[in-house]
Amino acid sequence: MKALIIGAAGFVGGYLIRELKAAGWEVHATCLPNEEIKEECFTYPLDILKKEDISPLLDDIKPDVVYHLAAQSSVSVSWKRPQLTAEINVVGSINVLEAVRDAERKDMRLVLIGSGEEYGYIREGACPLSESEPLNPGNIYAATKACQDMLGKIYARAYKMDIILVRAFNHSGPAQSNIFVISDFCRQIAEIEKGMKEPVISVGNLSAKRDFTDVRDVVRAYRLLGEKGVSGSVYNVGRGKAVEIQYILDTALSYANQPIEVKRDPARMRASDIPLIEPDVSHIHADTGWCAEITMEQTIKDTLDYWRKKLMSYGTSIGTEP
Repeated sequence: MKALIIGAAGFVGGYLIRELKAAGWEVHATCLPNEEIKEECFTYPLDILKKEDISPLLDDIKPDVVYHLAAQSSVSVSWKRPQLTAEINVVGSINVLEAVRDAERKDMRLVLIGSGEEYGYIREGACPLSESEPLNPGNIYAATKACQDMLGKIYARAYKMDIILVRAFNHSGPAQSNIFVISDFCRQIAEIEKGMKEPVISVGNLSAKRDFTDVRDVVRAYRLLGEKGVSGSVYNVGRGKAVEIQYILDTALSYANQPIEVKRDPARMRASDIPLIEPDVSHIHADTGWCAEITMEQTIKDTLDYWRKKLMSYGTSIGTEP
C-alpha cells in the first residue's frame, strides 16, 4: 500500500507516518515550505491553498490512499482567527477534493479527517452520538469541519469518489502542542517541578465532558480505515467514554512531585463550550475491529514525562520560557 499524507508536519502526522511504515506501507508526506517532517519518508513542500500544486503531486505519486490532515485544528484559535480557519479548513479541503477528482488515478481513496466537535449542540439524550446524528456546530472550528464533511459527501455522491469521512474526537499524547488541554496541564506541571514558575496551575472550564483517545490509537484507526473502511461511510473515532476535564486535571496532578494550587483563568474560558460530547464507536469497530487500547491515565503520564524531558535542558528560574 502507498499513502500520501497531506499536512504531515503536525502532531498527528508523525504518528501516522510511523504507524503506516510499521504496517509495511510506502509513505509520502507533505508539509508547508517553512515546516519540517522529522519522520523518515518521502517528503514534499505543499500549500493546500494552491490547488495547482496538488494535482501534479498526486499524478506523480499515484497513492492508494490520501490522508488529508492539513487543518487549523484549534478551537481557541478559530475564535481568534475565523477567516484563517475557514480558508484552510474549507477552501483547502475543496482544493484537495478537486485535485483527487481530477487525478489520473481514479481509484485512490481519500480519508478526510473531521472532528467530533461537528456534533456541537447536542440533543438531550443523544449521547453516545452515532454517525447519523445531525450536525449542529457550536464553534467556528467545528463549523468549518462540518462544511468539509458535507463537501466530502457531495463529492462522493456526485463523482463516485472513494471517500472516507472521519469524525475524530479529542486525542492527545507526547509532543502535542500545549494549546490543547492535556498537554497544557502537563507542561504547566513540568514547569512547576523544574522551578520555572510558581506552584500554581491555570485552568479554564473544568466541568465540560469530553472523549479523549491516545494519538497512537487514533492513527491505528486511520490506517485501518484506509485499509478496511467502507467507501462513502462516516466513522466516529474515539474511546467511547467522555470524562470531565476535572478528572484529567486531577489525574495529571496526582503524578506531580509537589503540591500545586489550581487557579481559574478567565482568559482560558471559551466563548462557547459544549457540556458533553461522547461518541458511539460501534461502527468503526464493526467494519475494522478497531477500539482504543491505551488508557487515558497512560496517555497523561506519557505526556507529562515528555514535558519533563523536554524541559530538562532549560533554565530553572521562575518565568523562564523554553
